[in-house]
Amino acid sequence: MAQEDSLRTRHLNEVEVKGQRLLDMSRLPESSGTYLWSGRKNEVISLGGTNANIAEKTGRQIFAKVPGVFVYDMDGSGNQMNISTRGLDPHRGWEFNIRRNGSITNSDMYGYPASHYSIPMEAVDRIELVRGTGSLQYGAQFGGMLNYVTKVPDSTKVFSLENISTAGSYGLLSTYISASGTVGKFQYATYYTKRVSDGYRKNSETDYDAQSLQLIFSPVKALKLTAELSRSNYLYQIPGPLTDEMFAQDSRQATRSRNYFNPEIYVPSFQVDWQLSDNTKVSWLTSAVLGDRNSVMFDKPANVPDVIDPITNAYAPRQVDIDNFNSYTSELRLLHTYPLNGRQSKLVAGIQYFNNDLHRRQQGKGTTGTDFDLTVTDPVFGRDMHLKSTNVALFVENKFQVTEVLSITPGIRYESGQSDLTGTISYYDADDVPNTIEHKFPLLGISAQYSLKQGSLYAGWAQAYRPVIFKDIIPASVYERVDKNLMDAYGYNLEAGFRGNTKHLRWDVGVFHLQYNNRLGAQAMYDELDEFYIYRTNIGNSATTGAEIYLEYVAPLYKRVALSAFTSTALFNGRYTHAQIRSGETNMDISGNKLESVPEVITRNGVTLRSALGSVSLLCSYVGETFADAMNTVLPSATGAVGLVPGYGLFDLNSTFVFHSFTVRINVNNITNKQYFTKRPTFYPGPGIWPSDGRSLVVSVGFKV
Repeated sequence: MAQEDSLRTRHLNEVEVKGQRLLDMSRLPESSGTYLWSGRKNEVISLGGTNANIAEKTGRQIFAKVPGVFVYDMDGSGNQMNISTRGLDPHRGWEFNIRRNGSITNSDMYGYPASHYSIPMEAVDRIELVRGTGSLQYGAQFGGMLNYVTKVPDSTKVFSLENISTAGSYGLLSTYISASGTVGKFQYATYYTKRVSDGYRKNSETDYDAQSLQLIFSPVKALKLTAELSRSNYLYQIPGPLTDEMFAQDSRQATRSRNYFNPEIYVPSFQVDWQLSDNTKVSWLTSAVLGDRNSVMFDKPANVPDVIDPITNAYAPRQVDIDNFNSYTSELRLLHTYPLNGRQSKLVAGIQYFNNDLHRRQQGKGTTGTDFDLTVTDPVFGRDMHLKSTNVALFVENKFQVTEVLSITPGIRYESGQSDLTGTISYYDADDVPNTIEHKFPLLGISAQYSLKQGSLYAGWAQAYRPVIFKDIIPASVYERVDKNLMDAYGYNLEAGFRGNTKHLRWDVGVFHLQYNNRLGAQAMYDELDEFYIYRTNIGNSATTGAEIYLEYVAPLYKRVALSAFTSTALFNGRYTHAQIRSGETNMDISGNKLESVPEVITRNGVTLRSALGSVSLLCSYVGETFADAMNTVLPSATGAVGLVPGYGLFDLNSTFVFHSFTVRINVNNITNKQYFTKRPTFYPGPGIWPSDGRSLVVSVGFKV
């Protein structure tokens, strides 16, 4: 018998199976882990299937197939992702609940919700974007959740190595190296990346590095323990804003040579995933955001030159600002599947706890030097404050499978917290500084999904809120006063759509309405002595209504050759409703005015030719004109801080080629060398025009063994 068995044994040669991704866009399943996604508008971007310029995080390319993503260029290529959807503020994505492998990376949800953590796109496997109607489960943000999911450890080897090296225009040099593997019940993944660039504009150098270590231990099949520590750090030389006249003369010029920005952020986390039974899953994730946001700047309008004083023979002292982040989050979640009326329903519930302490020191008197130096010549900062916040959120949602094709998911989230401001402001009465703001909201929501043969209809409504943050409660000058009864902004997302796919066509077409009440701003007031002052308070409401259209068609041409074409288009109508703001020493009703940085149309369209050797993509992007201020000022000011932001169209040519174990990516960005800008900011990095990058060439070579 043994001899017969040996005769039947056959030794086969190793066969490597390679697949070709025709689409780099997908959707989340109806549930995954301890989350419910049924009835929510969402997108999943596979970075392994895109030709986008990931070395420099070119937002219009990475998010090309997500309708309506507004990309704000301000912080140097590759440093930060500044995006928004549905007419929200794109500053560092602070209207999103931003996560890395589920861990929150927003620096301080109640103080400064921007995400200063900068993940290298080379480390990312996919990006999950869930719109605001899913907010009851992960947070109350209007924009939704943006989750960067990193590449998983290699499960077939003890040691696997990947390297991606990049060179490009304007002195771009980048290298990314990662190692991962599996040893018994342990898995690990780690990376290091370094990127330097001279920048498109003068005085816009970047020096960036990031590291990460992930350890996974699965003692039994039903239990997984994951520990992670990641860090990002970059030093960006800020070239300064331009006036309209300067931009027309030379968009690459700089008005500053001594301004610098440096965020160094650590994100540690520990997660437990436990499959209690076939029907019940539990996850417990504890994480933190620790680090600093540092800047040293000559902070004046674009038309004020930074030059040596002939009397002192030195530059003016610069302003030093330092934020120290200490933000902690713990989130316990459960998903349970149970039978109801002969069908499977699903319940998700959980509790989330925040404990944050943001220490903000601003208006420090810095040196007269020219390099990056946080030294202060006076130990007393103009502002030295702490904002301490605690918050507990309870949430529960239940997916009821009403029929085989119809599901309805109602839910509730209750937020209860408090932020306490203490400290000193040099130009403000010490007794007027302390401030306490309570955050107490019951938030409701409901979504539904109706499955069809080749797609599904979905609809949802969910309430959201935006807490009053640090900059809202700090008077900018002695002429400002802050409303002690400031209310958190609140409102809701409403959406409906039809998505699906056939053999060659894929689509997601929908409409939305975003209501945003209690917006923060400034009004003109007079005290009992008839003296004028600026009052920081809630100024009114806004609403954005629109449509989001994604269509993609794939046509096989010959064997393993295919041509695909897509459009990703969003239409917006963003307006103030029942709002008034300060204009000089009076107030003006701005009801009906357009929202800042909300164009009427954002459209991105592209074609891709794919074969066994790789793929080539041509992307055409267009963003309509926008206003920089709530007054809808058309003519630009002398400083460039207000005025119309012209619409612009761009072309990008992106390609990826595969040679055995090597991958070569070539990106030609902004082919026509269009000179444009995306926004006129009102605060950091300074009021005025911030030109975006012109034409550039980026080449990446990668391998994995």
